[in-house]
Amino acid sequence: MPAIVEMPVITTLYTGLNTLLIIALAMYVVVLRYRHRVGIGDGGVPELLRAIRAHGNALEYVPLTLIMMLVLELNAVADTHLHAIGAVLLIGRLLHAWGLVRTSGTSPGRFLGTLSTWGIFIYAAVLCVITAI
Repeated sequence: MPAIVEMPVITTLYTGLNTLLIIALAMYVVVLRYRHRVGIGDGGVPELLRAIRAHGNALEYVPLTLIMMLVLELNAVADTHLHAIGAVLLIGRLLHAWGLVRTSGTSPGRFLGTLSTWGIFIYAAVLCVITAI
């Protein structure tokens, strides 16, 4: 008899929210490309480079974190852990993108966004290991 697995609704929620963020970041890159007439690369436009990196950085961290969330949810980890991971990931990515797009150097948004993303990345990874053993 096949196992009955509940739908991973918490991961689904944060997948949707993070996807909307990634789409917004991609749209901002497109707007800047059009404004500065740059088809490929950053054209030497610092604002465009920062927008490209904000989008790329989200794509570097969000998918693996969501995969870890899915694995944890399928292993019936407490909802509070899942919401903590999802909420901190989303808030961290928002802060990071805001900080990176708005300033060329270091900023509180970038710092807090990076710190929260790495923290939740490590937290989720450790939970995955603990769940597996």
